[in-house]
Amino acid sequence: MSENRWLATGNFFTSYKAEQRIFLTHIDRIVFICFLVLMFVWPLFFKVSNKYMLVIDSILIAVVAVYGLNLLTGFAGLISIGHAAFVGVGAYTLASFASVLGTNHVLITHCWPLMILVAGCVGGIVGAIVGLPSLRLKHLYLVIATLSFQMIFLWTINFMQFFNQGQTIAIGRVFWFTGKVARKQHYFFWYYVILVVVVVLGFAVRNLLRSKHGRCLVAVRDNDRAADAMGMHPGFTKVYAFALSGFFAGVAGALHAYLWRGVGFESFLLHHSISYLAMAIVGGLGTLVGSFLGPAAILMLELQVENLAEFVGHYFTAVGDVATAFRPLSFGLVIVLFLMFEPRGIANWWRIIRNYFKLWPFRY
Repeated sequence: MSENRWLATGNFFTSYKAEQRIFLTHIDRIVFICFLVLMFVWPLFFKVSNKYMLVIDSILIAVVAVYGLNLLTGFAGLISIGHAAFVGVGAYTLASFASVLGTNHVLITHCWPLMILVAGCVGGIVGAIVGLPSLRLKHLYLVIATLSFQMIFLWTINFMQFFNQGQTIAIGRVFWFTGKVARKQHYFFWYYVILVVVVVLGFAVRNLLRSKHGRCLVAVRDNDRAADAMGMHPGFTKVYAFALSGFFAGVAGALHAYLWRGVGFESFLLHHSISYLAMAIVGGLGTLVGSFLGPAAILMLELQVENLAEFVGHYFTAVGDVATAFRPLSFGLVIVLFLMFEPRGIANWWRIIRNYFKLWPFRY
């Protein structure tokens, strides 16, 4: 690669250290910083309704959850269809503290960063326990094991009095340096909090993938026997992949609880687990960029389907609830089309566009 990092156009490296850089060129770093500044300042100049601000916040929370699922499925090659249950573990960890201590206890309202971290740690512990069957199970059998965890989680929430038998458990409003966060500023406040979490965890994932532990994930995914022969520990790698996935999901669950100011089992059903998996597939398995693009694409699709359903229902009152029919139809159609025509996801489109401009004026 060229020593001038302003003019570098190829992907040729002369040292291992150069290959491990987060930003390959100065232009990459500047573009990322500009995008990050734009994400932080645009709410100050544009008025957005609470409905759309809630959608944006939900997309960012889904990004955090898909981080974990992408580490597990995209990089470690372990398919899970119980990811919503891990998110629910984080949410109900926070709800449990609220039930025992009180909705407006100082630990819930003032020490919310600590509670988010605790929820993530509990999710990581549960993820490691659920990952133990991966020492013996593979492929379809492991999928069934994660499905079983999803069912056990829902049964536990619905039938245990401690969790209010699945009914909503309220979460109090949090405090900031300026006092209690007002109702009008609720969604904007959590937008900035979740955005900071997304950036911090994004850098954490990127650095993990550069380390030997991240390379172990990829090696075990490609060939666990070869990885074992090279001195790696496939069993330990699979378990900590589940633990990492559970940690990210637990953080996402706590953020979800604070954003909605309550926890109910309806947010962690099986179809939510399938939605998370679809986000990872549509965004691009095994890519960090795909963790951003997948949730944005799927949740914006759901929003547009709802808008279309409202439009159709307004002019054709005899049709009934169009959204109920359109949502699964559009959702399934998108997944099938991506699996057939673009299995590498939207991240592959981004790679093609980026390389086109990187190599311009030469043909890609």
